[in-house]
Amino acid sequence: MRQNNLVAVRLLKFPLCLLAVALLAQAGEFVVLSNGFRIHADSHSADGALISLQTSDGAIEIPASSVAAFEQEECTAPAPKPAIVPPPESPRQNLTAQELVTRAAIDAGLPPAIVHSIARAESGYRENAVSRKGAIGLMQLMPATAAEFDADPHDPAQNAEAGARYLRNLLEKYENDPHQVSKAVAAYNAGPAAVDKYRGIPPYRETIQYVQRVLKQYEKEQTQKEQPAQKAD
Repeated sequence: MRQNNLVAVRLLKFPLCLLAVALLAQAGEFVVLSNGFRIHADSHSADGALISLQTSDGAIEIPASSVAAFEQEECTAPAPKPAIVPPPESPRQNLTAQELVTRAAIDAGLPPAIVHSIARAESGYRENAVSRKGAIGLMQLMPATAAEFDADPHDPAQNAEAGARYLRNLLEKYENDPHQVSKAVAAYNAGPAAVDKYRGIPPYRETIQYVQRVLKQYEKEQTQKEQPAQKAD
């Protein structure tokens, strides 16, 4: 009787959290005591009047007379973890810089040739280009311009899209002007305020050369586009 009391005292010293952890331990066995308590053990061994239980917390010795039975724990395979499905890639993530510019031009309702001419002159299609003045990416967006179009200038797709939309706005600004394209291109480089001030291409050497380079490339792109069509005819 005294031995049973000792066993009960020892079991009461086990915190409930340890019993919960024991139930989650790896497969082993349950020692059923004569007082109704169950102890989870990895294994046991008998040594005369004592039984030694090997548990996750160490060895426990209990009187053999207090053990009513041993029950083998059923081992159930853990439920498989759900497969991690990566988020779908944006259809524009794997596009080249040239393809991004073409998509951006089409989305903005512009001839791809004019947007390509701007991108080539601005950055040479370098997605990580940064100018001394702080212009960023393919279309060399200034941070303020990128913010105006709610775009991340460091994201190539957003950069191309914002640049194309900005160019469209400039073309619409000079829509009724006979020099629509050259003024829009000059405004892209020097800003519309400078174009309005001088009522045309500002007398800046950089801007003059920029406009000439873009318009020359634009003409070249248009010619290359028309040649395959003529051969097909």
